[in-house]
Amino acid sequence: MPENPGSKSESKNDSKNISVNSTISLKGLVKAIFKDTIHVQVGGKVITLPLSDIQIGNNKPLSE
Repeated sequence: MPENPGSKSESKNDSKNISVNSTISLKGLVKAIFKDTIHVQVGGKVITLPLSDIQIGNNKPLSE
């Protein structure tokens, strides 16, 4: 007997829910790095983020 299609769509929707304090990932272009901030272009906007808030995927420091 085939699986209940409703249960599949519910599990897909659960993984796409977002709420306050959720972690998200954005791809962007790094435009500038300063002593304590990084400027990233996401779409048509350049946003400024403190380096302390950035989690680097390769686990390497930005500067030594």
